[in-house]
Amino acid sequence: MEWNLADAKNRFSEVVSLALAEGPQRVRHRNDTVVVVAEEEFERLTGQRPAFKDYLTEGESFEGIDLSRDPSPSRYVTR
Repeated sequence: MEWNLADAKNRFSEVVSLALAEGPQRVRHRNDTVVVVAEEEFERLTGQRPAFKDYLTEGESFEGIDLSRDPSPSRYVTR
């Protein structure tokens, strides 16, 4: 549903209740629009991921993966 700002302000409880029960509620202010969304939906949409450090320490194991460096030069330089 889309609300104008004045109505959303006056009926904020209803806007929040509808966001929780039915889904995102759009609030229009002049030429801009914001969305009121339930936290669970926000987390799903933003795809909260673990920090890189946590991913490395708690993620999949690197056991069995060959991590040795290739000894060949990475590029050839000509003069």
